[in-house]
Amino acid sequence: MLTVDFEQFPVEPGDVVLDMGCGGGRHAFALYQRGAHVVALDMDAAELKDVAGMFAALQPEVPAGAAAQAVRGDAYRLPFADSTFDKVIAAEILEHLPADTVAMAELARVCKPGGQIAVTVPRWLPEKVCWALSEAYHSNEGGHIRIYRGTELRERLAATGLQVEGGHHAHALHAPYWWLKCAVGVDNAEHALVKAYHRLLVWDMMRAPRLTRIGERLLNPLIGKSVVVYLRKPAVTRAA
Repeated sequence: MLTVDFEQFPVEPGDVVLDMGCGGGRHAFALYQRGAHVVALDMDAAELKDVAGMFAALQPEVPAGAAAQAVRGDAYRLPFADSTFDKVIAAEILEHLPADTVAMAELARVCKPGGQIAVTVPRWLPEKVCWALSEAYHSNEGGHIRIYRGTELRERLAATGLQVEGGHHAHALHAPYWWLKCAVGVDNAEHALVKAYHRLLVWDMMRAPRLTRIGERLLNPLIGKSVVVYLRKPAVTRAA
């Protein structure tokens, strides 16, 4: 399930791309399959081991010249030189970080002038409902520590010198699922309604039927679970 729209965030074979806070690697794998040189970065060593294993499994299927590696690193001190990456993705990570503006500055630093950055976070309204329904949803260690308004997110990113180019909302069908989980208990995966809705989401992701794809596209502006912002690092920096 991808949150970044690769039509609005085009990645070409040979592009050097960072997936910061890659988690399970969903965007990193999609980048690799597009022929990019991918660096998947996270602090979770166990997740990175699984990501590296999937990179190895995908290797026979990716375009010639594609490359991928999993790197353990700190979002506040990215282990890369300035202007290393053509593209950078930070999907559903900033809401976990106390010093989010430090991480935003790092994203801008490692992106090449003229390069593009995609940032996604949980959207204010669906997230607010989840917080209201369940303390456990956000109070666990490593959980969400803030809820962004879209304007606030764009302003913080723009303050690093990046230029906002566009954005959208995504995953409207997932918002009710999380509301349901929060209502019955976020760890209650065996609840009948939760299991039924999860089966619906899996079916939708596997089959992508026209009806649900149109329905989600119409609902995204209203209850999309994630907000996505696309930015570009100016070709000539402010300092220059």
